[in-house]
Amino acid sequence: MPQTNVKHWRKLDNAAKLFPAASSKRDTRVFRFYCELKEDIQQEILQKAVDRTLEKYPIFLSVLRKGLFWHYLEQSNKRPVVREEYKEPCSSLYIRDKRDLLFEVTYYKKRINFEVFHVLTDGTGASEFVRELVKNYLYLAHHEDGLEDVVLSEYSESLFDQEADGFERYYSHQADRKKEKKPAAHQLRGNRRELGSLQTTEAEIPVEELRHQAKTYGVSMTVFLTAVYLCAIHRTMTRRQESKPVVLMVPVNLRNFFPTNTMLNFFNWIEPGYHFQGEKEEFTDVVQKVNACFKEELTTEKMEKRMNDYFALQVHPILKFAPLELKNVCINIGARTAESDVTAIFSNMGIIRMPESYETYIRYFGVYTSTPKVELCMCSFRDKIYLGFTSRYDCDAIKDNFFQILKEQEVKPEILEVEYPESVMTEAKGMQIFKIFTFLCMIAIVAALGVDYSIDTNFHLSLFVCGGAFSMWLALAVGFFKRYNLLKNAMWQLIIVTVGCIIWDWLTGWHGWSIDFVLPGVSGLIMISMLIISRVYYRQAKDYLVYFVMAALYGMILPFIFLLTGKVRIVFPSVISIGMGVLMLIGLVLFKGKEMRQEMEKNLHV
Repeated sequence: MPQTNVKHWRKLDNAAKLFPAASSKRDTRVFRFYCELKEDIQQEILQKAVDRTLEKYPIFLSVLRKGLFWHYLEQSNKRPVVREEYKEPCSSLYIRDKRDLLFEVTYYKKRINFEVFHVLTDGTGASEFVRELVKNYLYLAHHEDGLEDVVLSEYSESLFDQEADGFERYYSHQADRKKEKKPAAHQLRGNRRELGSLQTTEAEIPVEELRHQAKTYGVSMTVFLTAVYLCAIHRTMTRRQESKPVVLMVPVNLRNFFPTNTMLNFFNWIEPGYHFQGEKEEFTDVVQKVNACFKEELTTEKMEKRMNDYFALQVHPILKFAPLELKNVCINIGARTAESDVTAIFSNMGIIRMPESYETYIRYFGVYTSTPKVELCMCSFRDKIYLGFTSRYDCDAIKDNFFQILKEQEVKPEILEVEYPESVMTEAKGMQIFKIFTFLCMIAIVAALGVDYSIDTNFHLSLFVCGGAFSMWLALAVGFFKRYNLLKNAMWQLIIVTVGCIIWDWLTGWHGWSIDFVLPGVSGLIMISMLIISRVYYRQAKDYLVYFVMAALYGMILPFIFLLTGKVRIVFPSVISIGMGVLMLIGLVLFKGKEMRQEMEKNLHV
């Protein structure tokens, strides 16, 4: 069996635990920071800059793995390869069963793109990575021109500090867990774009204009823009829709309240809103209501209570030991339910600062994120604020209203003309083929039912056609959706084939062939195939140990049960299967005992 090295691994932080279960093509939970330079990007230099940046932030070199109770992150030997931008912005980076890095660096003309799955870090951590990346790129490209290397931030280079869990560090048990019941918020509706593609719109506004206008209302720029966003949504609503309030989710950087150098997720959020209730829109009233919400919610006490409330769910004794798949179902339900509490999202990533000597080469920074609805992100650089609107709807009314209200408030936005290459939709093509095959199976079933209805015979053709078509469809479905992990695919095929044959044998009068030959035969073949696959595709024991154990136990326990109950008529295939399972387990204990203990520790952590 292949050799392995001990790998560093860590638990997910409190916020990150939600993202693997809640991510989908509809909402990939990926966000993009980018930097537009004044010169074309050179791929070789950018690759060196990425490698140099990862020396400071090795925490990003991780892959996501599944345990019995929780996901976890494991250090990986994989290294990112810089390439020209080749797909839709904020496309999925986390693909279940595919152990890839959870971030990507691409470029297009003068733009450097950094995309990251939210499990790895939040906006603050991502902005630190991007600043370091851009600094390294410009230094490598221009050090011969006299550009000096500089230290950008006081963030610790210690891996221990970078992966410190702020939620766990500052969690304190509180007896009062009462939550106020929130009214359902207005929900955006509309026709989705073709193939669910993400629409992006980027703009810039002068900081001084915005600051001046915000001061006239006695509020911060963030409060002012939040009010503009609420009013922009309101202008798309009907009178009947005004029965529900417009509510925004506004993420809050907890590092401003609880000091830490963590690069992990460490944020919470507040939910400012306004109930227009059929009245005439008065911008001043909206601004003051939002300002009052910010003042009330943005306190250490309120942030600590919110943080404790959500962390308490993680350490709840019942939820803590629930199987991961059950947790995923509950998290998905909770995420969909939580969507009814808010209308849209507004993320302020803050100020991005670079040394003056480096600013000469930079046009601007930008940020936006994937969303199932509509989201607005912002960051500032030098004397401009940069906005990134994302949406999956065809209608542009909200962002058009947003810019119109800014103009009414004497703030002049300028839409940025950002170029993107043509997207590559290989996943969509694969899904289309799968849909065609599904339709063909349905044609066969409908035709067989029609023949049975038309011809009165004792032979029910539709039963066999339905069974065969469903078996083929299920095998292809598993093969398609689990194609990134051959061993998991093999395990699923083992279960589907054997259980399917037992059911088929029972439905056709029970002749015993399913447990005499199919169950032990397929179990033995899968164990042999797993050994071959592990030698060809997997070099580290951590990648195959769990599946070896599952296949060995499956090939032992079921045939043994049928032998004990006297159901098996031809004994030797079952004996061979049981023997192979026993030998596989003994071999794993003897030759991979240490690795097995490490895998059990990671997979069983709570």
